[in-house]
Amino acid sequence: MFRSHTCGALRIADINKEITLAGWVQTIRKFGSITFVDLRDRYGITQLLFNEQLNAQLDQTPLGREFVLQVQGKVVERSNKNPKIDTGDIEIEVHTFTILNAAQTPPFTIEEETDGGDELRMKYRYLDLRRPSLKRNMELRYKVNRAVRNYMDTQGFYDIETPFLIKSTPEGARDFVVPSRMNEGQFYALPQSPQTFKQLLMISGYDRYYQIVKCFRDEDLRADRQPEFTQIDCEMSFVEQEDILNMFEGLVKHVFEDVKQISFKEAFPRMTWDDAMWHYGNDKPDIRFEMKLNNLKVEDTVHCDALNGVDFKVTNEAKTIIAVSIPGAASFTRKQTDELTEWVKRPQIGMTGLLFIRCNEDGTFKSTVDKFFSEDKLAAIASFCNAQKGDLIAIVAGEEALTRKAASELRLEMGNQLGLRNPDVYKPLWVIDFPLFEYDEESKRFVARHHPFTSPKPEQIEWMQDLSKYAVIKANAYDIVLNGTEIGGGSIRIYQRDLQEKMFAALGMSKEEAQEKFGFLLGAFEYGAPPHGGIAFGFDRMCALLGGQESIRDFIAFPKNNAGRYVMLDAPSVIDAHQFEELQLQSTVKK
Repeated sequence: MFRSHTCGALRIADINKEITLAGWVQTIRKFGSITFVDLRDRYGITQLLFNEQLNAQLDQTPLGREFVLQVQGKVVERSNKNPKIDTGDIEIEVHTFTILNAAQTPPFTIEEETDGGDELRMKYRYLDLRRPSLKRNMELRYKVNRAVRNYMDTQGFYDIETPFLIKSTPEGARDFVVPSRMNEGQFYALPQSPQTFKQLLMISGYDRYYQIVKCFRDEDLRADRQPEFTQIDCEMSFVEQEDILNMFEGLVKHVFEDVKQISFKEAFPRMTWDDAMWHYGNDKPDIRFEMKLNNLKVEDTVHCDALNGVDFKVTNEAKTIIAVSIPGAASFTRKQTDELTEWVKRPQIGMTGLLFIRCNEDGTFKSTVDKFFSEDKLAAIASFCNAQKGDLIAIVAGEEALTRKAASELRLEMGNQLGLRNPDVYKPLWVIDFPLFEYDEESKRFVARHHPFTSPKPEQIEWMQDLSKYAVIKANAYDIVLNGTEIGGGSIRIYQRDLQEKMFAALGMSKEEAQEKFGFLLGAFEYGAPPHGGIAFGFDRMCALLGGQESIRDFIAFPKNNAGRYVMLDAPSVIDAHQFEELQLQSTVKK
């Protein structure tokens, strides 16, 4: 028997027990004729006491950090208790020990706070995973997985696997492609999602499907993206939007209750896409704090009368002017406002500057445009923004999309600076009534905002024949947002062949192209497809948010770096020449 207990199991009630432990050496502390060793495993840390006799043996056979060690001994009470660990009331008086495996000195400290940089820790990920913070993340990921499966089982869902080697149907992100040895010159694609398969399962009569599944997208990476990621994929038949929202709001509530012991008593608020864009500047608003956008002027339409009759080129020529009222920030110094101005000038934001109005405690107003705006005008703008005494109004002006995005980012930045985005506070909401299409400037055509299988609102289906209506057709689509991050999204699907063909045509797809890419689905619609819809949650994102972090990387056991590489495996890599021959491919790598 390698161990009778784990390193996190023993307590004061176990005093005088003879035990066997095994684990990794965390730290070694030598005090004269005795030595203390912290032994670590997945479950915790236990302090070991090596007496004078064993200490002499350690001199002959020294231990090092990360040695794999087995000890036999007796549980005794610690004289200097450590309340920071669960085993802090006891220690093990070691009788015998065996070094099961020696270890080189690790390249970074394997502790809560490490001295290893990201790339180094990625290279030695198997060591990084020994750190307590990563262990907690993996444990949380497992708990979320378990909670999801338990809920879905109680609601009558089947977990059904779908293929990874499928047909390439590029719509949106780039596919990862896999050459076929047995079919010369032809390729599989890795699925960006199981979308068509779950629709086919609905046609097959499996009316409640889910899968915790890997998906693949060849796209630029960031903190919440990986080229392969995990999705909670769900689909239901004979449902409307309300059924989906109720079912999966229940899932989120169950996960929070099970994993975080947080109960949401009230129904999640709902917000239309139009309201989200108008009040928050984005379609995933963080509602942990107010500070809504104030639309003074939008696309040359003035909403705040105080802008009229002012001889100021910036506000007169700007298509859109949006103000953010920052609570309690009238006391900001000139240095602070200058820093904010430089912040919006960064390439990521792209504005030329900021205008400020201080709402002083004495009821007066002071601005950077006093030369053009009277105090009455400033007071009217403050009233329009519902600004209070002590607030600072920051104003951005320019082209509609850029200005709205800048105002949204400014709002979030001020939320960060003022401590209003507490990671321990959770505010979910549904965003509904998304546009069905969006115009792509690069290709000069309308594309599907969600995906081409999303159904339009029933009352707007006839508008699909009228190109002039494309910009205003709403989709039967919905996102669930948590703390300013989209954690899931879905839609009611098209389930009739004629409507699906209209959708493909609206996207500029010929009948021949639609048949080539999606003929299997169009044909399936002719054999009694039921009304259906679903949702997919970003599993990695959900775990990161529940763990109070933004990056998903530390919630994935073996992630890739920002360049999409496995540093540990040195992948992707060049394959052997004979593999190119087997696949009938020509290598472009120079010898």
